[in-house]
Amino acid sequence: MLRTITSKLLLILSLSVFSISFSFAQEGHEAHHESKEAAHEEEKFDIGQMIMHHISDSHEWEFAHGLVIPLPVILYTEANGLEIFSSSRFAEGNGVYNGYINNHEHIHRLNPQGGLDEEVHVWDFSITKNVASLLLSAVILILLMTTVAKSFNKNHGKAPKGIQSFVEPIIFFIRDEVVKPNIGAKYERYLPYLLTLFFFILINNLLGLIPGGANLTGNITITLFLAVVTFVITHINANKHYWLHLVKPEGVPTLMLPLMWVVEIAGVFMKPMSLTIRLFANITAGHIIILSLLGLIFIFKSFAVGGVVTLFTLFMNAIELLVAFLQAFIFTLLTSMYIGSAIEDSHEADHGH
Repeated sequence: MLRTITSKLLLILSLSVFSISFSFAQEGHEAHHESKEAAHEEEKFDIGQMIMHHISDSHEWEFAHGLVIPLPVILYTEANGLEIFSSSRFAEGNGVYNGYINNHEHIHRLNPQGGLDEEVHVWDFSITKNVASLLLSAVILILLMTTVAKSFNKNHGKAPKGIQSFVEPIIFFIRDEVVKPNIGAKYERYLPYLLTLFFFILINNLLGLIPGGANLTGNITITLFLAVVTFVITHINANKHYWLHLVKPEGVPTLMLPLMWVVEIAGVFMKPMSLTIRLFANITAGHIIILSLLGLIFIFKSFAVGGVVTLFTLFMNAIELLVAFLQAFIFTLLTSMYIGSAIEDSHEADHGH
């Protein structure tokens, strides 16, 4: 079973690296061909622009050069109200359509002179690549858990089969090794949220490794939202011991309390910040490293370099596969620890008792 799963994962990694390399090769070849026809000289490859293009959000979903899925653009202004059109309109008009301009994925209103109208605020509710990936991961998560639940009820008391045999051990591991030890007897109340959190992060981490996938968990807005939800759940359910520990820590002299208040309040807000930055930085850094390695192929334009880079990229994809699971685990573990520290009956452990 383990050997079969390992073989499939290695096959997926190999295909992923080949697809990415082929995609970039096609993009580099076509860009070179177009520039040669236009200016009869080779255009310098901009690796920074390539990396930012692939890790940032956009109003269209580009899987490879020439393979683009347009997404709905939903805009609102006080003068024109709600306007909905396809992002392909911007591509057809070189970034301009119906008085709007898409300036590096920021949509602005144009004035009669053709410049940016700073007085008009454009509310952008568009379905961007990250939003579409978010909806896709939500559908996958619902279908996955529904299938596992049905299989569990059907095979109750029997050996798990199919996808249940892969997901069920992970669920039990998170419950028994992460949630129970850190939250305690009241763990069942928070288990649904923590399981949803783990699998949501894991699924989006894995989707981000697929060629053309969106960098959703590498978007700091998403990681910040997850951290804020954890922060709210933690402090809504916190008991009096938690708040008393913040206001008057045991054993601290009265004169030192103002300083301790600053330290404790800073610690309260540093927890969600650490959750936000850790997930965002690790996922984004991994994508940047892989894209940088692939960019070396077009900088050196050598088959030898291409072969070495492909091997290193395959290795980095394997590392990123491990990181995808590890970051989901760490985020869930820290969330469990924060909730557990807020609902425990006393804070004697903080003072070494």
